[in-house]
Amino acid sequence: MQTMTQFRAAVSVRLVAALCTFLFGLCAHAQDYPSRSVRIVVPYPPGGPNDIIVRIVAQKLTETRGHPFVVENRPGAGGNIGTGFVAKSAPDGHTLLSVGPGSLIINPLIGKVPYDTARDFAPVTLMARAPHALVAHPSLPAGSVNELIALARSQPGRINYGSGGNGSTPHLAGALFAAMARIALTHVPYKGTAPATADLIGGQVQIAFLGIPTVLPHVKSGKLRVLAVTGKRRSPELPGVPTVDEAGVPGYELSPWYGLLAPAGAPREIVARLAAEVTKIVRAAEIRDKLAVQGAEVAGGTPEEFTAVIQADISTWARVIKDTGIRGE
Repeated sequence: MQTMTQFRAAVSVRLVAALCTFLFGLCAHAQDYPSRSVRIVVPYPPGGPNDIIVRIVAQKLTETRGHPFVVENRPGAGGNIGTGFVAKSAPDGHTLLSVGPGSLIINPLIGKVPYDTARDFAPVTLMARAPHALVAHPSLPAGSVNELIALARSQPGRINYGSGGNGSTPHLAGALFAAMARIALTHVPYKGTAPATADLIGGQVQIAFLGIPTVLPHVKSGKLRVLAVTGKRRSPELPGVPTVDEAGVPGYELSPWYGLLAPAGAPREIVARLAAEVTKIVRAAEIRDKLAVQGAEVAGGTPEEFTAVIQADISTWARVIKDTGIRGE
């Protein structure tokens, strides 16, 4: 007859064996990843900084992983449609989200969204940061931030600024600028950064705060005039352009980030492996130089580090939204 000690020993052996089998299965699953094409959803139209940055990363992932990493644009509702789509996707690592603070943090703070940022996503890694540029149509009679502020004060509400949508980081950037400079600007939301940029070039709006990767070609061609950059430091691609802080609005700083997330429940081994792979890619000299040309600064890091960035930014943006009085549409 089996003693209690023997029974417990037998159970322990079976539990250890089951655990080893489970862990082996996870490791094998991670080793086989990806087993097919990976879809990276960008919840905005093509042409924005998020789209530009992730396409550079996706191309390199395709080369190194043996399966295509395909960028798919799913715009609408200020980024909520594409973001919500990924939240409800199978958590197997074959559908990812490339996003910035707009739909992930700001939209939930100003209105109802079909997802919960903390509950529905597994942060993978931060790809890059890309400060915005304050750009103007060449016809605007203001060649500096101080001249813009003076013009806005003489014509309250007459200067329009475009953005990629209500609650987008370009919207928050403009609202924060207006609040700190004590001027009145009129916000004109678009369905993405690309149409906002097109109308700025066309003169339908006078200024905008847009990602440096988006506006750099138009600045170099003379279609847009850059007045300042929003980061803590000057951009290496625009070394002669002051920061907004330097140019006349002390304390102003905004450096949006762009990162990868998976649906909640994605295997930790796959998430960790993706984070390590993307970090290696963006920190390689070749990709770092490509991103620098786009006005972006590489990041990378662990899922835990990216999670901490998201949590900190939720607090920061909540305070900015309260101070600027922004509400959802």
